[in-house]
Amino acid sequence: MNADSIDRTADLQAITALFEGMNAAWGRGDADAYGEHFTSDATYTTYVGTLYQGRTDIVESHRALLATFLKGTRLAAETTDIRFLSPDTAVVLSRGDVSKGDKPPRKLRKVQTSTVVRDADGRWRVAAFHNTKRHPVMEAVSFTFAPATKPLAHR
Repeated sequence: MNADSIDRTADLQAITALFEGMNAAWGRGDADAYGEHFTSDATYTTYVGTLYQGRTDIVESHRALLATFLKGTRLAAETTDIRFLSPDTAVVLSRGDVSKGDKPPRKLRKVQTSTVVRDADGRWRVAAFHNTKRHPVMEAVSFTFAPATKPLAHR
């Protein structure tokens, strides 16, 4: 059986549930529950470039963030692609942003790349997360002066 013919329905549902669980934990301000969605040795890079290493670091930083700067916020996200590298590893591309209260953000301004793995207990968890803020004006300038920089899918 080749990789293209493998039924990934259950894995896709589990990975979708992983991110839904993360978003729900964030919305409750529950850093411990949020951290449970990461492997014990996960890396987490914020859009400002801060690198957290390990679940404990991720939990403690989010405990502080969710109690101060990000208190009362919710995550809004849209998965744009899930690509399996092996039966137990996938790369998840998404767009997302943070909003205050119940109103979703007008635009999802951040682009995220997550590497998810099936952990020893059989659950999918995030092993690496990288978040960056999208700069559409800078993209447009690049595409205007160097059209070959535009992704092939958008030409």
